Amino acid sequence: MSESPDSPQQPAKIHLPRTSESESLKKIRHTTSHVMAMAVQKLFPKAQVTIGPWIENGFYYDFDHPEPFTEKDLKAIKKEMIKIINRKLPVIREEVSREEAERRIKEINEPYKLEILEGLQEPITLYHLGDRWWDLCAGPHLENTADLNPKAFELESLAGAYWRGDSSKAQLQRIYGTAWETPEQLEEYQRRKEEALRRDHRKLGKELGLFIFADEVGPGLPLWTPKGTVLRSILEDFLKQEQVKRGYLPVVTPHIARVDLFKTSGHWQKYKEDMFPLMAEDEEAAALEQGFVLKPMNCPFHIQIYKSELRSYRELPMRLAEFGTVYRYEQSGELGGLTRVRGFTVDDSHLFVTPEQLDAEFINVVDLILSVFKSLQLKNFKARLSFRDPTSDKYIGSDEVWEKSQGAIRRAVEKLGMNYFEGIGEAAFYGPKLDFIFQDALDREWQLGTVQVDYNLPERFDLEYVAEDGNRKRPVMIHRAPFGSLERLIGILIEEYAGDFPLWLAPIQARLLAVSNEFLPFAQEVAEKMKSLGIRAEADASNERLAKLIRNAEKDKIPVMAVVGAKEVESNSLNIRTRASGELGEIPVAEVMERMKNAIANYSNF
Repeated sequence: MSESPDSPQQPAKIHLPRTSESESLKKIRHTTSHVMAMAVQKLFPKAQVTIGPWIENGFYYDFDHPEPFTEKDLKAIKKEMIKIINRKLPVIREEVSREEAERRIKEINEPYKLEILEGLQEPITLYHLGDRWWDLCAGPHLENTADLNPKAFELESLAGAYWRGDSSKAQLQRIYGTAWETPEQLEEYQRRKEEALRRDHRKLGKELGLFIFADEVGPGLPLWTPKGTVLRSILEDFLKQEQVKRGYLPVVTPHIARVDLFKTSGHWQKYKEDMFPLMAEDEEAAALEQGFVLKPMNCPFHIQIYKSELRSYRELPMRLAEFGTVYRYEQSGELGGLTRVRGFTVDDSHLFVTPEQLDAEFINVVDLILSVFKSLQLKNFKARLSFRDPTSDKYIGSDEVWEKSQGAIRRAVEKLGMNYFEGIGEAAFYGPKLDFIFQDALDREWQLGTVQVDYNLPERFDLEYVAEDGNRKRPVMIHRAPFGSLERLIGILIEEYAGDFPLWLAPIQARLLAVSNEFLPFAQEVAEKMKSLGIRAEADASNERLAKLIRNAEKDKIPVMAVVGAKEVESNSLNIRTRASGELGEIPVAEVMERMKNAIANYSNF
């Protein structure tokens, strides 16, 4: 039946492009940032400007000002910005010599601009707002401040920042803002920000009792509570079962190793700044760079297991898998809940294959990753071919090896008919990758699973196998991690589900709620029966009123709530309420348990 012309229509989804995707937004945000800087210097004459770039959802400007800006100041700055916009000032581009730019900067006594000028290549361009304000800038900009919509921008927050990102240099004040083409876009952006706060995994993780951070342990090092550990274990067991079906062999490796291992792999030379410092026995050993390091990667360890025996082509492909915890010395300012940590567990596997097996094995790995995403109900993703930037010197290996590796990845995605795009410069230093970029409920992008083709490490570690003709040949390595890391995955899942985990993933799958203490023994008995079937169930023994028990279960986002009273005890049934489907009414205990078992086994809801 078709809808009548007068029937209500679903409002069209408002697309919010990133700045990098829109030349129009680049101009709007560049121009708005200059308007903001002009307003700041009008209201606060002692403020000196430094840099003011666009970012993906807006812009910022860093200022050197003796007094801290306040929220009240932001309101005054915004008001002044609207006045500037309404003056309809032309935005004028001027090209000048380096000497002329230096003269003008000294004239207005802006030392930060002088330092910026030193790093600029010619032509040197200035952008003026009318004849009242200018700054060094490469653009692009709108032609007039009147082209900005005064109802489509907002000043968002204040933050501290060091000049040039160097903690030994001046402390600056950063003002963040956002600007859009229309007020409707701004409203949708603000709605998503509020929704992101509601879904924030740090907030929900604490409310649901999944993990904590402790100052005594250190930043970026999460501690998992019993509930959180159950969640981790469910994900680990799920992937382990999938891997067993596909011929993976489990291994376990240490958390530290001699630094020489990572010198051979190239991590020490190319990745040293992201590793924790060397643990040396004495100053002499430290000077010689001899000692142990916390592992940033698992691959060199798996290579040692492969290399412990001379392998035959009959043993290949060899698929070694480990949930291996690695450590990376992320800067404290870059840490963020579970999505950016210093110690995290990678669902790592390294496949050692013959060149002839490479394409088929690569496709099998992609099939595993897609299967994992389907079970996790992650549907909105695309594939990024993360290739080498040929102009960069951060990579190891020959051009020929890189072409072979990148060709294998391209063939696989084309054969699978996948939606993909290329990310030049996104490759690991030892090989190209196929990365899965997931777009969440708020249109934010996260990298999850990854697959890498590697000819370089087998070469560096001199790996061999005995081929069918009796000659020794070099295997190819495939690095893969469907989850990426358990920590990041769990953080993303918390936000994607807003804490409402699917039945199979929920740490507590069913909670039995007794109307009074009289019926608590029956509830506890049913909970024990459920546990014996592998269902994570509990009976609430808090002796609260039923309404409070239900509210608590809702707050804890329990998928299945079962109310027990005289009627249910008499009929050996449960009154079922689920988060997915609401009130389901009275159902026999045996049927509830059977339906729960089936739903959990099929990764579906009750």
